Amino acid sequence: MAQTLSEWLEYIERIHPKSIDMGLERVREVAQRLGLGRPARHVITVGGTNGKGSTVAFIEAIARAAGLRVGAYTSPHLLAYNERVRIDGHDASDAALVAAFEAIEAARGEVPLTYFEYGTLAALWLFERAQLDLAILEVGLGGRLDATNLVDPDVAVITTVDLDHQDYLGDDREAIGFEKAGIARAWKPLVLGDDDPPSSVLGHAYAIGASAVRIGCDFFFEPTPDDADADQWRWREVGFAVDLPRPGLAAPAQLRNAATAIAALRALDVELSDAALREGVARAQVPGRLQRFERDGVEIVVDVGHNPQAARELAAWLAATSPTGRTFAVFAALGDKDVAGVVEALAGAVTHWHLAGLAEHAPRGTDVAGLARQLVGTAAATGVQHADVAAALAAARAQAHAGDRVLVFGSFHTAAEALRRLAVE
Repeated sequence: MAQTLSEWLEYIERIHPKSIDMGLERVREVAQRLGLGRPARHVITVGGTNGKGSTVAFIEAIARAAGLRVGAYTSPHLLAYNERVRIDGHDASDAALVAAFEAIEAARGEVPLTYFEYGTLAALWLFERAQLDLAILEVGLGGRLDATNLVDPDVAVITTVDLDHQDYLGDDREAIGFEKAGIARAWKPLVLGDDDPPSSVLGHAYAIGASAVRIGCDFFFEPTPDDADADQWRWREVGFAVDLPRPGLAAPAQLRNAATAIAALRALDVELSDAALREGVARAQVPGRLQRFERDGVEIVVDVGHNPQAARELAAWLAATSPTGRTFAVFAALGDKDVAGVVEALAGAVTHWHLAGLAEHAPRGTDVAGLARQLVGTAAATGVQHADVAAALAAARAQAHAGDRVLVFGSFHTAAEALRRLAVE
């Protein structure tokens, strides 16, 4: 049997014939065999199309500032698998993950588990033993049939609903919204960070008696009165308001994510001081979300955005922070993404395109020729083609001069490769 974490990860990638096999029957059976109980005194589950990771980070940072012992389960990881499981602010150790995998393997018998299901059970196993005040679970795909939905949350969160993973979730926002609403529980709060949630989400909440807490209706984020301080913003609900610092995370959408996180925590039966809210909002960080570097006067921005909604948010940030020079885009995406829609959203903000392949991440990854075929007729159609992200990034940087910007985006894999390259400089 495998011994090291890397050997275990190679093993759990092989034990199920599919990388994605939605449904709870198999993972629930193994959880019962493991005797898994509740992972923490309180649980918040976070689903949505975009903003999940950032919202988890805000919830985690605020809760820890309030003195709570917090576990956070997120996916995918960027540089190391350990990032997926954090306890009290620290990534899980190799030894802890190996112990969890060993327990799961002993319990599962002949039941096949996907990579994500195995990882979810490992996180829940570790959380239960950590005596947590709060566990935050980020949904992997959809919600209703996602492995994280094994756990009944005290508060469910849906950040946004837009088109992504249509092969699994449906072809429109209504179908996708229904899948995401599956994390809601009867008579429990469902916090919605979308200004216009699909009727399927609201209908499901009504049908099961979940209490919908909506941004723009039940809680608000807005400038401070008279916009007296550009570095402050206000979170408000009936009977309560607090002025807060700008998030440490960049992008206009991070105010919405921070506001949604605060609403989720205020829906719990926990004590939160204004000081904890301020500290958590300011300190929350997530790698690969508009993460910025400066090299020889060139700004390099790395972002995991990989669907049209994320691209629109990225375009808004670019427009608000325009460099003095040109913007070079390094774009690599998985083959099942709406890459034309992504490029359309960013076309007006990018001067030159560099395309890269992700063939090494098969079966969903594609080579650069495959990506280019999907982009015929778009602004990126004549972009320079490179075999991989490293080559595309090097070429874009060679073209850029001081005052220019290089934007690297399109996938977690794209961001991870860029971060590895930049880390060794």
